[in-house]
Amino acid sequence: MLAQDNKLLLIGQVTNLSKIPIRTIRYYESLGLIKSSKRTEGGFRQFSLDVLTRLAFIKRAQNFGLSLEEIGDILQVYDQGQVPCGEIQEKLEQKLLDIDRQIDQLLTLRSEIQGLLSGWKNLEDQQEDTICPNIQNLR
Repeated sequence: MLAQDNKLLLIGQVTNLSKIPIRTIRYYESLGLIKSSKRTEGGFRQFSLDVLTRLAFIKRAQNFGLSLEEIGDILQVYDQGQVPCGEIQEKLEQKLLDIDRQIDQLLTLRSEIQGLLSGWKNLEDQQEDTICPNIQNLR
């Protein structure tokens, strides 16, 4: 982490500035995604200002579909003094492949449902051992 200032923020201040709940901040700390600088005499966590940059990165990376584990891997590279853009690019390229695969699966499912609905028959009489023949009689 790059120190931007010697000013330390309490966890409530971090929450107010980042719009991330205290519980989430504690969770991220337990995962090692962020670190508190120290604690007050009363035991309250204190964070350096650069935690806001990390939290903004975590939020943005999650919006792109990266898991907290993947984000942790990226932050480890950063914490070792390297620029993690190559790792991020690889992960995002994999996300695109995953999205394309999901789209294909959803299009197949959509087609199957359209086919099912095109031949739909509403039956009034309940049949033994059959909940809905429209679905159960498909082969």
